[in-house]
Amino acid sequence: MSDQADKLRRIVECLTETKNTSKKEAAKVITVTSGKGGVGKTNITVNLAIVLSKMGYKVAILDVDFGFANVDVMLGISTKYTLLELIRGERNIFEVLTDGPNNIQFLSGGSGVEELIQLDRKQIGTFISNISLLDKLFDVILIDTGAGLSKSVMSFILAADEVLLVTTPEPTAITDAYAMIKMISKKDKHKIVKVVVNKAESLKEANDILNKLFVVSDRFLSFKLQKTGYILEDDCIPKAVKQQKPFCLSYPRSHASHQITELAMNLFHDNGGIGSSNIRGKGIKGFFSRLLSNYGLQH
Repeated sequence: MSDQADKLRRIVECLTETKNTSKKEAAKVITVTSGKGGVGKTNITVNLAIVLSKMGYKVAILDVDFGFANVDVMLGISTKYTLLELIRGERNIFEVLTDGPNNIQFLSGGSGVEELIQLDRKQIGTFISNISLLDKLFDVILIDTGAGLSKSVMSFILAADEVLLVTTPEPTAITDAYAMIKMISKKDKHKIVKVVVNKAESLKEANDILNKLFVVSDRFLSFKLQKTGYILEDDCIPKAVKQQKPFCLSYPRSHASHQITELAMNLFHDNGGIGSSNIRGKGIKGFFSRLLSNYGLQH
């Protein structure tokens, strides 16, 4: 059986399983972002997706770091198609998804959003109908954005159910993370923002940064963050990057692998596990509807 036929069979099985069990709710869409580049955002996204998959969730990554999309590079897997082909109607949703390790799937954004906002209402409606199939296939969709406060990044943040904000102990990273928190608080006081500190030298340093961001956001912005986790410096991480394999698979017993697992558990610590209504969000359909409304477009 060919890879394409095998993939189609698994998708049909998944849809059949969903239909025959409880009513499938929409996926939870989490935007993973950072105030500046170089903080390890994509590395965390990829490893988090794999750990969540190991926990039993069906997970997809949408890589929308335009110009610097590198989920495929980190996984050592080449992609045939991008979101662009889906938007143009040249390929269907099943063709643009790429299989990753441990049953995760990912989709490269290309320059998709720029083209998306140029479509007419009918074309947008067709695209939304196609992309909404992801809600039937996945429990969690991680959106890996670019860094910084550009309009496109902020649109992805505001459209998501939750935000996972990655920073490091570098003063510039902390300052830029706070600038992003400030911008989010102005746009949406109720947005759920969960913070993770990457590349910390010690648990104390990680907690100090989390506490500092929590206190200043609460005091000066009246905006409450959620302290979600940390990844300490670990030699296995750069080794895994060079190998183009996620560290949670290459070095499953490393400190970094234990910490990304704790992060995954903290991400849904208030939920009752798989199948719980609490893990559900407004779905990828809701995400793109809100994204388009941020650009003044409706479908």
